[in-house]
Amino acid sequence: MTDLHEEKADLRASMRALRDGMRPGERERFGEAVVERLFALRPVTAAGTVLAFASFGSEIPTAGIIKRLHGAGQSVLLPCLDGGELLAARFEAGDELVMGSFGIEEPRKRVVVPPEEIDLVLVPGLAFDRQGNRVGYGGGHFDRYLKRLPAKAARIGLAYGFQLIEGVPHRPDDEPVDVVVTDRTTIVCRPERVSS
Repeated sequence: MTDLHEEKADLRASMRALRDGMRPGERERFGEAVVERLFALRPVTAAGTVLAFASFGSEIPTAGIIKRLHGAGQSVLLPCLDGGELLAARFEAGDELVMGSFGIEEPRKRVVVPPEEIDLVLVPGLAFDRQGNRVGYGGGHFDRYLKRLPAKAARIGLAYGFQLIEGVPHRPDDEPVDVVVTDRTTIVCRPERVSS
């Protein structure tokens, strides 16, 4: 039987290749569809404080999402790493971003907000399934952070349609998301946790 670690590594590699192979313009077009689906969800529009993420490479573009959250008067946080620990730092419109660990932008000015103040987390990933399981980038930073969130905080995974697969290899201690939003569909994995 293939080792779980190897299964995840293979899945990461294949999904990265698919994502990187998108035709010009597809990323933006699919990203716009994700934004429309995302902001149709009540947990998004009702959230006071949102931990988003600064997209990089061929990820779903998040600049438009962050701009829309700011425009609605919602408080936006972005992840930053401190000694391998993921923290959530406040990000106001116009704040400067700097290149952090792993080539991901993070706020230059770090005003860290504790997990208990967060209402919603937008979760990146390379693959998701309909049960909310996800494969991230392999560092485990988001899994560890999600364990620290209050019960009220909704977790929404953002992905392209092809990143939604039949079954994501996972361990019992991996942290699932409540909803997966793609350019093609919205999957409510845990209806008891969120209302659309």
